[in-house]
Amino acid sequence: MTAEPASRTPRLTAALRTGGRVMPLELFFDLVFVLGLTQCTAFMADEPTWQGLAKGLLILGILWWSWIGYSWLTSVVDPEDGGVRLVLIAAMAAMLVVALAIPEAFGDRGLLFAGGYAVVRIAHIVLFAIASRDDPALRRSVSWLAGGTAVGVSLIAAASFADGTLQGALWVLALVLDMGVPLLFGSEGWKLEPEHFAERYGLIVIIALGESIVAIGVGAEHGVEAGEVIAAVLGVFISAALWWLYFDVVALVAQRRLQRAQPGRERNEIARDSYTFMHLPMVAGIVLLALGFKKTLEHVDDALKIEIAVAMLGGLAAYLLAHVAFRWRNVHRFSAQRAVAAVVLAALTPAAIELPALLTLAVVLLVLVALIVYENHRFAELRDRLRHQVAEA
Repeated sequence: MTAEPASRTPRLTAALRTGGRVMPLELFFDLVFVLGLTQCTAFMADEPTWQGLAKGLLILGILWWSWIGYSWLTSVVDPEDGGVRLVLIAAMAAMLVVALAIPEAFGDRGLLFAGGYAVVRIAHIVLFAIASRDDPALRRSVSWLAGGTAVGVSLIAAASFADGTLQGALWVLALVLDMGVPLLFGSEGWKLEPEHFAERYGLIVIIALGESIVAIGVGAEHGVEAGEVIAAVLGVFISAALWWLYFDVVALVAQRRLQRAQPGRERNEIARDSYTFMHLPMVAGIVLLALGFKKTLEHVDDALKIEIAVAMLGGLAAYLLAHVAFRWRNVHRFSAQRAVAAVVLAALTPAAIELPALLTLAVVLLVLVALIVYENHRFAELRDRLRHQVAEA
């Protein structure tokens, strides 16, 4: 008598990525992150104090760590594969809940924020665990990540029942431990597609710059007179200068370095340091600039308050210093001109609390334009050669 074949229960699978380009679902997923950035800017604008700025940056750090997990995930698995697609859409819904809870993340909606955050992170771990079924090295890395995620999520949940200094300390501890986990275990097990990975982070920089443009519109909602028009135009040019400083050469050099790195530990550590860590101060700097835009457009003739001046000018300095670190990590060359520009911008803070905000924007734009003109002249031959090589590739 022939035995009946054993029935097999269908299981969720994750097809590995085969292409290097960012897929439409990934861009769709990032739209929810846009709302999170907008909510961070609004949070700090509603509470423009040192404490409010610190809280806003902590929220941004949590959002960032949620997003980067999916940047690594979708560089391994095909995000538009059937089951993966559904899980990503569910994670989008959870991220939306997180974004909606941001205004009261340290208050009445703290537990809602923590719950949405837990779903986002758990979905990420589940998909990574499925993708690593036949890869022991990746499975070990995912296990370490799962442990760090469990601790981080638990601390954010615990913080929702606390307040004051204890609550802030729990948030800081959660973020530090979560971000520290990748530094504590081996990086050999991860996998990524370098072209996709670099493009994904370039797109998130564009998304952050888009938030700075949105902040201009929100700031001008009380009226559009000559001063607001001039401030808006200056704001667009400043955002364009930040785009130029990143995409004209820096992004191209970094992508080529990642592509040429040896697969495994070398490539993974470059990706971790250059993109996962160093892009955080870039994005944070743009968000703080957006805060400055919003407050400037509200009162173009008034000087900026000290907290806003420090946030905006310090954010721009952080953006440029992150570029300095980014370049050093990738090609071991120090960008003295960007370091000097960062110092100059930070040094403008005393003037920014005395001068009309409109004039502060004009001075900021002059500094950035001077930096771009200098670099285009100083490195004209190298820039031209690099961009032609990329175009011919």
